[in-house]
Amino acid sequence: MLTVGSVVLGVSDVRRAAAFWGEALGYVPREEIEDDWAVLVPAAGHGVQVALGRSVTPVQERPRVHLDLYAGDAADQAAEVERLVGLGARRVAWDLAPDDADFVVLADPEGNRFCVIDTGRH
Repeated sequence: MLTVGSVVLGVSDVRRAAAFWGEALGYVPREEIEDDWAVLVPAAGHGVQVALGRSVTPVQERPRVHLDLYAGDAADQAAEVERLVGLGARRVAWDLAPDDADFVVLADPEGNRFCVIDTGRH
């Protein structure tokens, strides 16, 4: 049976992206970060890796694939959004979001979109 081992993001600056995602997720480099490739792993043990590869492909405004990061409840979600913005993420106005959305759309410093989900509403 297959499992998800890594999520790979294309980025223009691997070192900047590694710094952001490392802080955002509490991940550390699996080995030395290179100019064109890095693999981050959970500092606390096992889990899905995040790999960062240098890419010249432009960021998609409406990406077909993105990360959903889970927060425990609305207060946790709000705190995590502010923490991530403090690390360099930016809020993204998402015109398709319902008025009572359980998610907040952000973009990392590279422009890759991701969501922070309030899982307390599920």
